[in-house]
Amino acid sequence: MHTYQDYILQQAKSLLSIDSPSGFTDRAADYLTDIYRGMGYEPVRTKKGGVLVDLGGEQEGDAILTAAHIDTLGAIVAEIKGDGRLRVSPIGGMNANTMETGNCTIYTRFDGTYEGTCQLVNASTHVNGAFSQTLRDHNNVEIVLDEDVHSKEDVQKLGIRNGDFVCFDPVTRVTASGYIKSRFLDDKLSAAILMGYAKYRKDTGKSTKRKVYQYFTVFEEVGHGASASIPADVTEAISVDMGCVGEGIACTEKEVSICAKDSGGPYHYGLTTELIRIAKENKIPYAVDVYPFYGSDVEASLRSGCDIRHGLIGPGVYASHGYERSHVEGMMNTFRLLAAYLDRC
Repeated sequence: MHTYQDYILQQAKSLLSIDSPSGFTDRAADYLTDIYRGMGYEPVRTKKGGVLVDLGGEQEGDAILTAAHIDTLGAIVAEIKGDGRLRVSPIGGMNANTMETGNCTIYTRFDGTYEGTCQLVNASTHVNGAFSQTLRDHNNVEIVLDEDVHSKEDVQKLGIRNGDFVCFDPVTRVTASGYIKSRFLDDKLSAAILMGYAKYRKDTGKSTKRKVYQYFTVFEEVGHGASASIPADVTEAISVDMGCVGEGIACTEKEVSICAKDSGGPYHYGLTTELIRIAKENKIPYAVDVYPFYGSDVEASLRSGCDIRHGLIGPGVYASHGYERSHVEGMMNTFRLLAAYLDRC
């Protein structure tokens, strides 16, 4: 299993380098499609833009779906101000506090891309005496374009319009001590783990009795990622997403987190118990937790009417929806649990 660590890390870096906030995910989906075709699979693009891959299995019916999402937080241009600055509307849970001082790229629909930085309005502390007391919200931060613009008309001449996507630099780093730091580890780290499992199956010729699907969704951050396109033979779905790390939570960045309950309610008791049992048997470092503010892809599937057992696992991630941090051990423990569970099916 350890041989897949470098592959998963590289795929995580590659995915993180592709801007893909919810609603703007085609390039990331294209990348996945190419990689899976290169491995010999036949990925299918859903109408919503997700990527569904059949990994195979020996019997019909009672299939398992594993889901990760490749859409991220981001923003969209809501107003071009009179001074040439941009007011933005967040996509998903992008918080103004974590946007501040972030470098970003503005994607116009027809006129290329431009760079900018998210700053507090009147951001110079030597000028603004209320800098520290100012509430950071989406009305008090703005995008400062790295162009010689001073008016709304100057910006419009560049081709920037309301509705253009604003994508933030992930600032990805992997330290010598094994920590993985980046925006949007939620959920591109777990997407890379699924890619690692697909490669593992191809490399080893591993097969399972039950058919296994992988589903890369593209609207999870806005709540309806896996609400559609679940194959009819699926009876069980596991969301592979970030595990929470923080006060009151047992998990660390080095463990695989198994979620017992989140904002949507408890996960399937039998499936959760089986995941815990397999982690214990294989001596995989894990933690079981309750996430107070969280929702997953497979809950969207349930709300859309799917009659399935559902579970949630993922590598521990600190500072979620901010500048996030995980560890290669948490990444690989998630990979090991996923492989150990699926290989027995």
